[in-house]
Amino acid sequence: MRIRGAVVVITGASSGIGKATALAFAKEGASLMLAARRKTALEDTVAACEALDAPATAVEVDVTDADAVDGLADAAVRRFGSLDVWVNNAAVTMFSPFLEMPPEDLRRLVDVNVFGYVNGARAALPWMREQGSGVLINVSSIATEAPRPYTSAYDMSKAAIRSLSASLRGELMLEGEPGVHVCTVLPATVDTPIFDHAANRTGRAVRPMPPVSSPQRVARAIVKTAKSPRREVLAGTGARQLAMMRKRAPGLTERLMAGKVDRRHLSRKRSAEDTDGNLYEPSAEDASATGGWGGRRRTAQRGIAMAAAAGLAGALLFGKLRRDRLTRNESRC
Repeated sequence: MRIRGAVVVITGASSGIGKATALAFAKEGASLMLAARRKTALEDTVAACEALDAPATAVEVDVTDADAVDGLADAAVRRFGSLDVWVNNAAVTMFSPFLEMPPEDLRRLVDVNVFGYVNGARAALPWMREQGSGVLINVSSIATEAPRPYTSAYDMSKAAIRSLSASLRGELMLEGEPGVHVCTVLPATVDTPIFDHAANRTGRAVRPMPPVSSPQRVARAIVKTAKSPRREVLAGTGARQLAMMRKRAPGLTERLMAGKVDRRHLSRKRSAEDTDGNLYEPSAEDASATGGWGGRRRTAQRGIAMAAAAGLAGALLFGKLRRDRLTRNESRC
């Protein structure tokens, strides 16, 4: 797809990956319809896109409102004449032991993270099918490859999105819609404000689990996916290694992830009071793409984590090759 002049809708565009993605498309000359709950922060993103000479419009939308999301798609077509790319990105997260998680919080998270994407797909796909082309991009997570303790609600919601994408691809194939694509992007840990906005019932402060990638890196992957659609795209440092580890040694990967969450994802030094985060109400007007989790310390941790992941992946691969060789030798006897 040619991005210059393409009409792109992005949900959750007020900060984080959504804002970085809006700016990445703006640099490519796209026309942008940007949605989020926080109007002031969203207008900051619009101004940044317009500074890059990209036409952009802000629409205050809660993605759990199906009628409002339908209206967002209609507004994009009225404003720009088509709907070429839709990026489902708006999401919330929660850290909580499973048995201590309030059921209403779980329902709300699923409403935003799953039904928000469902509403986006139902709004975008009819327009794309009518024009015979378009790319729906669902932002999922590498957590679908390696779920973590205390984030069961978020991880299962992202797994649902991955399954939704696969199912939609099958329907489009059977219904003869080769020009309409559904793609899934799976980021690893990203330096965004989501960790400050998270609901938290663990009693421990939340911090991103290294290695941490920039939101701009994920944004570039999303733009590349719009240009050349692929079924699934891994984005961020360590994503590919983690996926390979999960495939080769799922039990070992789960144990490693559990230990890493306890040591790195939840602080052992800083406590935290229970909070709903931005589950029900938008957080403060933070319009940043990044969350301030970068820097030399994170870069060093990334190098250490990458080396550890590469070493483990190599060990797993060596073990598999050795087992295969032993099996072949036994079959000759």
